[in-house]
Amino acid sequence: MIRALMGKSFELCPRGFAMTRADLQTSFAAGRRDLRVSIIANPKSGQNSRAREPLETAKDVFGSNARIYFWKPGAEIAQTVQQALEDGAELVVAAGGDGTCMAVAQAMLGQPVPMAVLPLGTFNFYARGLGLSEDPTETAQQILDGHAHDISVGSVNGQVFLNNASLGIYPQILRAREAIYRRWGRHRIVAYWSVIRTFLRFQRPMSAKITTEHHVAYHKTPLIFVARSAYQLDRFNLNGAEAIEQDKFAVLIARSKGRMGLFRLAWRMVTRTMAQDRDYDLVTCREITIETKRKRALLAYDGEKQRSLSPFKFHMSKKSLKIILPPQDGAQLQEAAE
Repeated sequence: MIRALMGKSFELCPRGFAMTRADLQTSFAAGRRDLRVSIIANPKSGQNSRAREPLETAKDVFGSNARIYFWKPGAEIAQTVQQALEDGAELVVAAGGDGTCMAVAQAMLGQPVPMAVLPLGTFNFYARGLGLSEDPTETAQQILDGHAHDISVGSVNGQVFLNNASLGIYPQILRAREAIYRRWGRHRIVAYWSVIRTFLRFQRPMSAKITTEHHVAYHKTPLIFVARSAYQLDRFNLNGAEAIEQDKFAVLIARSKGRMGLFRLAWRMVTRTMAQDRDYDLVTCREITIETKRKRALLAYDGEKQRSLSPFKFHMSKKSLKIILPPQDGAQLQEAAE
């Protein structure tokens, strides 16, 4: 779906990205096969951990000047990205899952060189939100035919995130998922089991003071979910996508407080029947501070997690991220041009 935005820009699927007429007219690579592409890959992420073939396949599509840089979680990804830029990269591609994309984006903020995403993770929410294929050959071609566009990203206590950040039970689910992954491997069915396991162990909701530019409120809740991805909200039929398009956060505060209530929420999420003011409260804002009763809390961001000191200060990054969006089909381009 495309609609006029302020008379000069157009909203292209996926939601949340406005593009100008000039963006639509010129592809990023313009058919070049000599483009200096640097692929930043996490060898332990999703498909990368099972085989190098997807990476090599994409590398062949990018051309003879494409180069793969491996990094490991815990290492300084900024150093890897900086090395790629010093080597003359004209395009930096994050190859992996949402965590890899987030880490590369942190290092690419404010850079004139664009960033692209090659989805090789388990869920690939960010790539799917961009409208990218999960086939490495098709994705590489989408990137070469795509358009560079500046976007805003979220930040919490200095940490960039692309999809969402959260406090409460979801970070606990991630912790349980990692333990199960180590034993059974990285599979989606294993991830779903980690949800059930965490719910069964749930004790009590957290107490939080939430301050925005508009008001202050106090909540007891099992989950505070700060979204920057309209795709994820639409996928579960949740409100807040319009806030994403306006460069705001959509903050969902779960109302359920008990174990059985969590199972009801999970079922309603799966069946896309969650309702605002019954299952969750929605706050839209450009800045938000969340102060938990406990001095330290587990924070999740784009599939990663860390225990951090409260309060948690969220704001839109001052620097933009130059991201490659895939091309739209002919019908969409014609509609946009009109």
